[in-house]
Amino acid sequence: MLETITSYVAVGDSFSEGLMDPDPRIDDRFRGWADRLALMLTESKAGSPDVSYANLAIRGRLLDRIIDEQVPRALELKPDLVSLCAGGNDCLRPKADIDALAAKFERAVIDLREAGIEVLMCNGFDTEFSSPLIRAVRPRVGVYNAHLWSIAQRHGCHMVDLWGLRSLYAAEMWAEDRIHLSPKGHHLVAEQALATLESGHSLPTEGFGVPARPTRAIREAMSEESRWAKQYLGPWVGRRLRGESSGDKLDPKLPELTRVADLVERAREADAADVRRAADRGAADRGVAGRGTDER
Repeated sequence: MLETITSYVAVGDSFSEGLMDPDPRIDDRFRGWADRLALMLTESKAGSPDVSYANLAIRGRLLDRIIDEQVPRALELKPDLVSLCAGGNDCLRPKADIDALAAKFERAVIDLREAGIEVLMCNGFDTEFSSPLIRAVRPRVGVYNAHLWSIAQRHGCHMVDLWGLRSLYAAEMWAEDRIHLSPKGHHLVAEQALATLESGHSLPTEGFGVPARPTRAIREAMSEESRWAKQYLGPWVGRRLRGESSGDKLDPKLPELTRVADLVERAREADAADVRRAADRGAADRGVAGRGTDER
């Protein structure tokens, strides 16, 4: 039975780092569903006002590096809860051995569970509604998801069902790159994760249809697909050919457990400082304008 969560560590790739959910207060930093979940836990019956939080996730990471680099650090931090959502980047690779991926994932889960840590898992997105190139990985994701459900059942983990969350497949839930979630999508995933932790059940939903999307003329669709391939697919393929990752030179955004309340207070102080600086600049600009008028 899930006890009160007082500490939470997120590990994984761009999904858990929060890509495409910009932090309004810090340039080049993202919030994402895990940050949002940590904040929700401070007001949840599953959490505590004193919840502490760390986020070790780094964009572009494959499962091996997540298990080798992030999971050991999560074990060192000894939190009550770890969210382990990984393997999606591996599934994008045509030669990925899905069975072997699942076996590695399970080994990491066993290590966390043996340390007495609750594990929150996420299954993969249904790519049926993505671009044709991303849609092609749907069979691999489906098999990987089946393995993940088995792992969750075997080891008493909490599963955030992204495949079955059909409202997540509305157009506004996705960023322009069609791979990462928009801020609305990240918020919905955080709500799904919180519902899973609080009750063991997903948000209310039924069926496997998705919200209607606007139809496009053939020429418009071809133009959009071409632009998408040039802007997003091309750079990704280029990095793969060079053996590079988008997160190669990045460190975790929050490597140490920190009280969420302190993070919120820091954000408020930063906002207040921004307001003061803006007021000072405005006063200085008015002073310069006034001197210019006097000189004339």
